[in-house]
Amino acid sequence: MKWKASSLCVLIVSATAALAGSAAAQQSQPTDKTADASQNESTPANTTESLQKATQNPVANLISVPLQNNTNFGIGPYNRTQDILNIQPVIPVKLNEKWNLITRIIQPIVWQPYPAENTGGEYGFGDMNPTFFLSPAKPGKLIWGAGPAFVIPTATNDVLGQGKLSMGPSFVALAQPGHWTVGALVNNVWSVAGSGGRPSVNQMLLQYFINYNMKKGWYTTIQPILTADWKAASGDVWTVPFGGGVGRIMKLGFQPVNLTAQFYGNAVHPSGGSSWGMRLQIAFLFPKLSEKEKMLLMEEKLKEMQAGQAAKK
Repeated sequence: MKWKASSLCVLIVSATAALAGSAAAQQSQPTDKTADASQNESTPANTTESLQKATQNPVANLISVPLQNNTNFGIGPYNRTQDILNIQPVIPVKLNEKWNLITRIIQPIVWQPYPAENTGGEYGFGDMNPTFFLSPAKPGKLIWGAGPAFVIPTATNDVLGQGKLSMGPSFVALAQPGHWTVGALVNNVWSVAGSGGRPSVNQMLLQYFINYNMKKGWYTTIQPILTADWKAASGDVWTVPFGGGVGRIMKLGFQPVNLTAQFYGNAVHPSGGSSWGMRLQIAFLFPKLSEKEKMLLMEEKLKEMQAGQAAKK
């Protein structure tokens, strides 16, 4: 049942995912002016440019709540479609003047079709994937973070998860020169507990991300998620996608958001695995505001309310 391992490897990111976005782990799936705008007092934390940089940095001091939908096409002999909605909040905590702890939690909601049948499937929660990065509070030109990654068997059905508690190291490094963000996130987890009737786990995730930031919040992004199931048979170990997409930092009312659309073809994939996929994401951003920025925001809200009342008269 190689399709299970290959599809569930996608859930470990985050990149973005992310990172980018991630193409963030990651999933990810994993941004252009300062890696952490709050560390540069001369740059407002909620400017479009600083948010571009921060959203592309997996260890930025920025609270965000991405909703990332991954649709994988062409699964099995009947070309079924799998869908994974990742709810993946990112919460940074300042430990002291030198270190931040960034918690990234991915909770997937999965539609898994039966690959050997032309109809039917299972829908529910997949395995939860929390990752913890310890990162310098004042990074240099090379921004990095390291810590443990976990896969917790929270799946509501056997076909939606691996049935194993797994853990291992995770590491991310990136640089943000000029308009660019370039970096990579990697982790490898091994099963340490869980159902004795389920296969043991030894799998790697690698997400590299290349972003170029443009005007008005637009950016191009490449953040594929490469996975390796070291327990799989020869020829079914790797999933290697190629592709990319576009994104934009903008506001919905007063709420800053990061919107992305990406498409990837899998040049290498396990037998019966997806041949190509689509990743759509909206991330709600919660930058830290200075007292001056809070005052300006309140004044802007007040003016909008007054304009609305005047229009009703």
